Amino acid sequence: MGGSTLGNIWRISTWGESHGKAVGVVVDGCPAGLELTEKDIQVYLNRRKPGQSKVTTQRQEQDRVEILSGVFEGKTTGAPISMIVNNRDQRSKDYGNIMDIYRPGHADYTFDEKYGFRDYRGGGRSSGRETIARVAAGAIAAKFLRTLGITVDAYTKSIGPYEIEEESFNLKVRDENPLFMPDSKAAALAQAYVEQLMTECDSAGGVVECVINGVPAGLGDPVFDKYDACLAKAIVSIGAVKGVEIGDGFEAAKTTGSVNNDPFRITDDGKVTKETNHAGGILGGMSDGTQVVVRVAFKPTASIAKPQRSINRQNQEVDLQIKGRHDPVIVPRAVVVVEAMAALVTADLLLVNMTSRLDRIQKFYENDK
Repeated sequence: MGGSTLGNIWRISTWGESHGKAVGVVVDGCPAGLELTEKDIQVYLNRRKPGQSKVTTQRQEQDRVEILSGVFEGKTTGAPISMIVNNRDQRSKDYGNIMDIYRPGHADYTFDEKYGFRDYRGGGRSSGRETIARVAAGAIAAKFLRTLGITVDAYTKSIGPYEIEEESFNLKVRDENPLFMPDSKAAALAQAYVEQLMTECDSAGGVVECVINGVPAGLGDPVFDKYDACLAKAIVSIGAVKGVEIGDGFEAAKTTGSVNNDPFRITDDGKVTKETNHAGGILGGMSDGTQVVVRVAFKPTASIAKPQRSINRQNQEVDLQIKGRHDPVIVPRAVVVVEAMAALVTADLLLVNMTSRLDRIQKFYENDK
């Protein structure tokens, strides 16, 4: 099976299944000398961990990470960093009734058509549990970025019809509610909405917004490896993502060039800036030095207990009622996954960018003499 590796210089390869023994990741390309412990990674994994509230799956996993290689005496060695998280609370019997039935909204049918076989226990490789590996790798990338003054922060922008208000935005509030919304009033309304859907055996979707601050101008390339193209590919690879916007996104299609263009200005200290940021910090596929803004649309959780119509492997139409423990809304636990993917892409493009100009290469090696 291909498609489990991401990146050019900073590369990750994830492995494992939802109901297998473990999931994990190998991170290659991380520079030597970065201070790193399992605690640095655990902080991120705890944000995605199941069972934290009644609006997440009640699967009880501690998701404890173990670093197997690439770190010595608290610092990265430059060698591949291998990490593992063991699965502890699988209930494979919950999926026995669907081993031959394709769940609507899932990868069951397409996976079976492609490979002629599928692991029906929680989706196997197609499960959202694979994102543990992404988050573990992203935690390292985020720490690397912070050493360069770059921060990556994601949060829930909306769930169903309830959206955060700009005047009420407070990132500190994000971690004070189970929906990870930086607006306490919107969070309360959204939680009531999700709880109502739970009583109806239904689910909700929503939008995650991610902002990247401190990115220097020039990351990304002008053709296929645009910064926004790389972000979009990485983020759309997260299960349940159905759309990505950069800056104003689809709203830009409703305006005019005179409004949408961001006029350049020079700050008092001689730096280039813009009056507005409709472009979301990326022009022509390259970062422009201002805040990068990415918005991600997640569909409602596909696994719902409400009776549905489907088909089985024998091409017979059947009635289906899904059992097991599932998130009534994916968005809150996906916040840190979006953050991780954005950090991984940014870290990789920073390393790629080091070879883009001869004068900077010469300067680097002159300093090294």
